[in-house]
Amino acid sequence: MRVFTEQSRMFRQAVGTAELTAPVPACPGWTFTHLVLHVGRFLQSATAYLTSGSTVPLRPLEVPSTTDPLAYLDAQLDNAARVLPAVPGNRPVWTFSPAAPDLAWVWLRRIAHEVTLRRWDAQAALVALVPTDRDQAADGVDEVLGTILAARTTGDVPSRTSGTALVACTDGPETWLVRFTPGEVPTVTRDPAPADARLTGSASSLFYQLWGRLELTGEGEGTVLAALTAA
Repeated sequence: MRVFTEQSRMFRQAVGTAELTAPVPACPGWTFTHLVLHVGRFLQSATAYLTSGSTVPLRPLEVPSTTDPLAYLDAQLDNAARVLPAVPGNRPVWTFSPAAPDLAWVWLRRIAHEVTLRRWDAQAALVALVPTDRDQAADGVDEVLGTILAARTTGDVPSRTSGTALVACTDGPETWLVRFTPGEVPTVTRDPAPADARLTGSASSLFYQLWGRLELTGEGEGTVLAALTAA
């Protein structure tokens, strides 16, 4: 909840000072209006799972048609601030990844990292970036590798990548060994080992590289490195 409160405050402050028709370079084709509506819609969808306890996927929400995107965002931020602390992390609920348990904490984690990412998008467009907490970023890396990649692999276009990638923080002890097998969900272990590709950097840098906000600085097999990205 602390992360959501902090990141949502910075996000709201950033979009509140921006011209809503201005572009958001980190999200090609988007303006601040698109960014605001995306975050509002995401929060509305995520909190619907947390409040309903649905064990099956809910119908996707349409992008709202509104003349006041910030008012819509404020309503969803206020609702999330009420819902998040009231939902126990072990509440059964459908989640979006075959590598994650069907428990509420998966959504609570996803909300924290999505708002962090979108705060970065907004601040980067305004050239007013605030550093991301190291431990928070490391957990974001763990979510991408252990949860998001699996969700992406089970989409309409199965992965054809084969090989291993070692991802390692230079400012902490965390390492991840990701093994890609065509047509299967990637497997992730925390033990370092020789790999076909290697990606190292600070936790914050790795987080934003994996989400396509910074250029990948890894070495080794290019197709394996590219398969690490969640963008």
